[in-house]
Amino acid sequence: MSDLNALRRLEQVCFGDDAWPLWDLAGMLILPGMVRLKAVCGGEMAGFAGGDPHPSEGTGWVATIGVFPAFRRQGIATALLRACEKQLGLPSVRLSVRRSNDGAAALYYREGYRLVDIWPHYYSDGEDAMVLEKRLDLPVAREFV
Repeated sequence: MSDLNALRRLEQVCFGDDAWPLWDLAGMLILPGMVRLKAVCGGEMAGFAGGDPHPSEGTGWVATIGVFPAFRRQGIATALLRACEKQLGLPSVRLSVRRSNDGAAALYYREGYRLVDIWPHYYSDGEDAMVLEKRLDLPVAREFV
């Protein structure tokens, strides 16, 4: 719970009107079984990832992942994503991302995620969410240029 204020700031900076409410953030930090990962640089939170395992479905969800702008482009999001996948420990991992978030989508595609669904009008401004999935029980195809 000591990270609640920093996590709340991170959500506001990264997601604006779509930031999680305070109670959801608190739940992420205290509910049993959730994956909680914090990246720290210079003694301050640089980023956070939260995962929600659904073992009965064989799928875990990366429920939230964000990095403060001052710490972006340093591999923090990639490290958080990989660590979250590992800690979820399930055959597949899913996440949702705005259609317009090209930077995040590029990261996810680079890490082996593929589009599996569209949630129409998911975000507060009516933008669609792309639901991406990575199968961890299958080898990841790498493209070479």
